[in-house]
Amino acid sequence: MAEALAASLRRGLDGLGIEASSTQIDMLLAYLALIDKWNRVDNLTAIRTLPEMVSRHLLDSLSLLPRVRGRLLDIGSGAGLPGLPLAIMNPALETVLLDASAKRTRFLHQAVTQLQLAQVEVVQCRAEAYRPEQRFDRIVSRAFASLDAFVEVAQPLLAEGGRIIAMKGQHPQQELTALDGRFKYTIEAVEIPGLDAQRHLITVTKP
Repeated sequence: MAEALAASLRRGLDGLGIEASSTQIDMLLAYLALIDKWNRVDNLTAIRTLPEMVSRHLLDSLSLLPRVRGRLLDIGSGAGLPGLPLAIMNPALETVLLDASAKRTRFLHQAVTQLQLAQVEVVQCRAEAYRPEQRFDRIVSRAFASLDAFVEVAQPLLAEGGRIIAMKGQHPQQELTALDGRFKYTIEAVEIPGLDAQRHLITVTKP
């Protein structure tokens, strides 16, 4: 099973044009194993099988890898998606995983400790109340809120020249309409290896 998962992950990373060391592959799979273990009690994610997690969690999250740098904030991080896979693949990425749930942040602390990710900080706080000393170059979210609500919360936390990146499924036309005239944005369709579903990345910059 482990060998098949590793092979599937490597194929998917190749499809995304991402190179990974054996250590990074091992860390990504150890992270999935931890999600699987906690899922049995705490219901962290709706995805229940490890092969599905490879495409729906890891590869989906890592589609952002070429687009992130500097200081990264993952709002509504949940089980650490997309922030933890990004931090595994880019050790230079200063990453904050932000979530209001004590259950989820307990898991995140465990994952960060087990994977020895010294550059990753876990913060339990509502995004609306979070005010760090230093702002972020990239702010991402996979399932935090509607696009306009996410942008409103993220904008005060964004450094000059930074970008907000929202991960969406189908083309979110209604949500984009709510941004018109207030924020500049681009939208990009992405293909995730092994995932037969639409994915779009919306990148927002300060007006």
